[in-house]
Amino acid sequence: MGKTLEERATTWGGAKLHHPLLIVNPKSGGGKTGRAWPELSKVIAAKLGEHEVVFTERAGHGIELAREGAKEGATLVVAVGGDGTFSEIVSGVIESGTSAEVGIIGQGTGGDFRRTLGLDHRLDAYLTALTGDKTRKLDVGKVTFDDNGKEGARYFVNIVSAGMGGLVDRYVATASRALGGAAAYFGASLKALLRAELGHVRAEITHEGKTETHRIRTFMLAICNGQYFGSGMHVAPMADPGDGVFEIVSLGPTNKVAFALTSSAIYKGDHLKQPGAMHLRGDKITLTLDNERAAKPHFLLDLDGEAVGGLPMTVEMMKGAVTVRA
Repeated sequence: MGKTLEERATTWGGAKLHHPLLIVNPKSGGGKTGRAWPELSKVIAAKLGEHEVVFTERAGHGIELAREGAKEGATLVVAVGGDGTFSEIVSGVIESGTSAEVGIIGQGTGGDFRRTLGLDHRLDAYLTALTGDKTRKLDVGKVTFDDNGKEGARYFVNIVSAGMGGLVDRYVATASRALGGAAAYFGASLKALLRAELGHVRAEITHEGKTETHRIRTFMLAICNGQYFGSGMHVAPMADPGDGVFEIVSLGPTNKVAFALTSSAIYKGDHLKQPGAMHLRGDKITLTLDNERAAKPHFLLDLDGEAVGGLPMTVEMMKGAVTVRA
């Protein structure tokens, strides 16, 4: 199918790359990307010209591949996969300390961040963006969190949420994609709701140098750089990933039936009109959980579609941290 980064490095022979690097997640889209790659690669090569291709083999591998590829001189690092793959290559490029640009060829289950970027879900649209001269600076969030008793740290480009999101991630990972990504997320969300616990969250939010403390009772609180998550849920219609501020959204209902009814409004972006819904803004947010009953394995973190740990969590804004072709 393709070579690992180590095998490619032998081919590079220490020479600098001066052309795009494509990082392909063959498991994205329930494995469809890997199966379709032979045909996809022909179309991509015809449009993109000279480029390198490497394949991820495990969670987090995209970070390593992007970091090393950018250090080798790749001018453009492209995620061929879903939101998680794109998040990983953004993280890797940031860690590389280079000025490499990033791009996306969406092949995943959700396709949420490309919606915020305004990219149509068509291969020709992705390739036109990659070969064009339109770029924009993207903000990135730096997150520190509880990782089984030790401190974890990650970057995110779309949304990090606390509450049901991490449970949904776990169920989506094993869900059938036969009916599509939206159906997989919907089924996983219903399953997660049965196990969810209401969190009593203490949020310290800093915006424009002023810090306020809020106490929020919620099943899920999302810190948004992008507008969508969960395969099309329009959780933060006002979010702009280049304005230097996070949109913080909490759904209001504190019982599961009302939450289920309200959450269906997310797909239209109407949830903020519901009683008790909360919208705040900030560039640094610290969340802690006051009720132990809601702690893991119930109140988990979802970072760009991946379950990564739990509270406490601190999120900091990195304004304009990376440049995307879009």
